Amino acid sequence: YKSLQTIIDQGTDPWGIKVSAVTIRDVALPDEMMRAIAKQAEAEREKRARIIIADGEFQASKKMTEAAKLYEKTPTAMRLRELQTLAEIAREKNLIIVPGGDLGKPVKKIDE
Repeated sequence: YKSLQTIIDQGTDPWGIKVSAVTIRDVALPDEMMRAIAKQAEAEREKRARIIIADGEFQASKKMTEAAKLYEKTPTAMRLRELQTLAEIAREKNLIIVPGGDLGKPVKKIDE
């Protein structure tokens, strides 16, 4: 592809005119083209947003996997997390909590 300046130079050289710079100041695009450009820009923004969300979900998944491994190795940590979650849920108004499973079992020793 030839540059715009080269193309203009070819037309002006026979008259001894040398083009040293070419500047585009205003471009009037048809409405259809403007809509297409806007649509493409919106698609790019949505694409970047989806990538950011997916990356965040991936990082969260890695952290959840790490936590699951920790809880598997230390049941007391899991028990404490259950109680913490129960306490957080209990702060909600108009809520009835029905503990299930081992939630009624006390925590024995932290170092077990």
